[in-house]
Amino acid sequence: METAKLTVRLPKDELELVKHYARDHGVTVTALIGRYFSRLQTVPPTPIHPDVARFTGLVPPYVDARELHREYLEAKHG
Repeated sequence: METAKLTVRLPKDELELVKHYARDHGVTVTALIGRYFSRLQTVPPTPIHPDVARFTGLVPPYVDARELHREYLEAKHG
C-alpha cells in the first residue's frame, strides 16, 4: 500500500493523550489514526431514531427556539 505524509495539529494535551493511549495499547500513533480512518469507512452511519425522525420539520426554520426558551424561563423564574 502506498503511503503519504500527513501533518496534524492538535492541542498539546490531546496529542499527549493520543501518544499515551497508543503506547499503552502497543501501537504507533500512525497505526492508531489509520485504524480510526479505516473504521470510518466500514461503520455504517447510525440511523436516526424513529421518534426523533417524527419530530423533524415540526418547528419552522424561522422560529428561534433558544430565544423562546429563554423568554419562557425568564417569565417562569423572573
